[in-house]
Amino acid sequence: MDDQTQMDTAQSDFPTSGLTAEPHDNSADDDLSLMEQYLRDPAHDYRNLKYGDSVDGTIVRVDREEILVDIGSKSEGVVPNREMTSLQTDERAALHVGEVILVTVVQTEDAEGRIVLSIDKAKQERSWRNLQISHDTGEVIHAPVVNYNKGGLLVSLDGVRGFVPSSQVSSVSRGPEVQKQSDMAKLVGQTLPLKVIEINRPNNRLILSERQAVQGVRDARKDQLLERLEPGIVRQGRVTSLCDFGAFVDIGGADGLVHLSELSWSRVKHPEEILKVNDLVNVYVLSVDEDKKRIALSIKRTQSEPWTTVAERYQIGQDVTGTVTQLTAFGAFARLEDGIEGLVHISEMSDDRIQHPRDVLAEGDTINARIIRIDPSRKRIGLSLRTSTDDDKNEEEPPTTGEQPE
Repeated sequence: MDDQTQMDTAQSDFPTSGLTAEPHDNSADDDLSLMEQYLRDPAHDYRNLKYGDSVDGTIVRVDREEILVDIGSKSEGVVPNREMTSLQTDERAALHVGEVILVTVVQTEDAEGRIVLSIDKAKQERSWRNLQISHDTGEVIHAPVVNYNKGGLLVSLDGVRGFVPSSQVSSVSRGPEVQKQSDMAKLVGQTLPLKVIEINRPNNRLILSERQAVQGVRDARKDQLLERLEPGIVRQGRVTSLCDFGAFVDIGGADGLVHLSELSWSRVKHPEEILKVNDLVNVYVLSVDEDKKRIALSIKRTQSEPWTTVAERYQIGQDVTGTVTQLTAFGAFARLEDGIEGLVHISEMSDDRIQHPRDVLAEGDTINARIIRIDPSRKRIGLSLRTSTDDDKNEEEPPTTGEQPE
């Protein structure tokens, strides 16, 4: 016997005589049905918001002291003036009915039963979200410096305070503390490019680096520059640093190296003899290595090679003034002008025989000499300090090792 047959049989067992059915209250069923429909209606699917929730809401009224916002709750939310202080005057004036704005719950119910909302905290929340994206993608952002302390700079990013350690600021000195503080004070009010290097939302910790941001920008510019650079072109650049083996020059987004031998046609022992940081110079591109991202530059090749015109300025028998630049066992080199050096052979230093050039000369001495030979093809000028004008018939030709150094 199936369930329906059992139910019909059971119902037939009840006596029906003498029983009267009570009238059914249809209005109660109708009210219950309407309530169910009302609750199922998405339009009345109220949000159960709590403190700290950030939601999009629609402005329904703008008053002088507050803004009413529909956030899909049983009651409208209110943004009091104290919770929108981050808005500029023009931003506040631009708020209008129907505009959708992001707000954050700061109180679930005030004395009037309304939810208290904050635009300031919502802006801060949006800023944290954007900062997290910036951190994840490594993009460069910009922020104004609002203050500084002993350790670094304080910056503002739409309601979020960030910290830039002094070691992460390229323009801050690493020298004495007084100088560091002075450098940071000069940056207050300036907008810096920055990279997020550490972010911790629960602890409100945000650490940024200007140095990494600048380096990232420079790397991108360097890649672009390397694609355009070709050996043989001349560009203007700025000296960024000096070292024992040469000078680094920024030529518009990338540093190239001017080796010591390419600084000048004259002998240079250290770049600081002729250059200083921030000098503007013209440089000749010697080579470009895109794989290693290296650029070789020359300063001297932007100038004419002085030996090509030496015959126009010097003749045999001419008296000249020079500065001793180097002593060797066979003589002394003396600079006559930038890029032109002459050799005073040991046999031409005195009418008397001497054992070593240092017996009569020292580096840095200024000498008055007479030109006794000129060989532009071998870049040689022979000089003499002897008072006698008679040529020594047995005078030795300067050894090969005494060839004019380039």
